[in-house]
Order: sequence, then C-alpha cells, then structure tokens
Amino acid sequence: MYEKRNDMAAADRTIHPLRSLTRAQFAALGGDAVAYMRPVTGAVLDTFIDDAVFEAEAEYQLLMAADGTPLLVADNSDSVNDWLGENNLGLATLH
Repeated sequence: MYEKRNDMAAADRTIHPLRSLTRAQFAALGGDAVAYMRPVTGAVLDTFIDDAVFEAEAEYQLLMAADGTPLLVADNSDSVNDWLGENNLGLATLH
C-alpha cells in the first residue's frame, strides 16, 4: 500500500545543499552582484568608520556587499538606488 505521508517524511529528511554551506561560502553566493541596505544611526557608523563624521542621531543608509563589506553610506535610499544602478548591483530585498 502506498502512503503519501512516508514520502513526505523522507523529503523532510533531505538536507538542501544551501543549508550545509559555511558562512564564507554563503556570503560568496552574492559575490559582487548583490548588496543589501540597512538603516543605521550615525552613532553606529562612528564605531567602525574612522575617517568620517556622522551626526549621532541621524539615520543613514548603509549598503553592504553580500559578504558584509561596507560599500556606501548615504543619507537617503534614492542615493543608494542611483549608486546601485551605476555599479550594476542588485539589492537583496530580504536578508
């Protein structure tokens, strides 16, 4: 007798190849084609960007490469979108 639930249970045990990637391998998937944007305050930016001055309470848009490398800091998302278009990068909508 065929039972569909046995097939479903077997499928649940199958591990998708993306789940076994290391952090470095996962970050490399986006390579130099994908970036993500995150709103941050100037106070946060001051902790890891030494050669610029930011207003502590102001909100900025931080653009990061798939591997976490900071690419751009802007004061609005329109500037980020312009930069992305000029550099042929896509923005990840979920991270």
